Amino acid sequence: MTNAMWMRGVQWLAAAPDPLACAQQWERGEGTVLLEAGRHWDVVSVPRRLGLLALDILWDDPLRTPGPTLVDSAALRVGFFLPPDPPGHWAGAGVRHASRGTWVAVPPPYRPAGSLEWIVPPDGSGLLHSPVVLRRALREAGETLAVLATVSED
Repeated sequence: MTNAMWMRGVQWLAAAPDPLACAQQWERGEGTVLLEAGRHWDVVSVPRRLGLLALDILWDDPLRTPGPTLVDSAALRVGFFLPPDPPGHWAGAGVRHASRGTWVAVPPPYRPAGSLEWIVPPDGSGLLHSPVVLRRALREAGETLAVLATVSED
């Protein structure tokens, strides 16, 4: 990632009251900052296995680039950044929706921090996951995992 690209990613992510303080926090301590969801983006977080399979499905479309996607290796979760969405639209086993009033730990877009790492870093363009496309990919991934669980039981 070029310096200009990650700088735009930093600016996009840190749409915070004080982006300079945000950048300084990324360089100190744990290397993560808490950013408020619901202003510029929401995060749908799912169990890692489901999330990685869904991301794989999203990459299958050559005309669409997946939006920013974060993995938390300690919590075993994958977070998909998408446009702010009213609560209640995201449900399912292990699905969490971070929206207005929720704070999300975020590493800088140019390196991992602790257990947090970008699988698809923000590029500063404002590109986010399409909720419709993400729902479809999560449903397909869930169906695949259900079939695999049934096969492994046999």
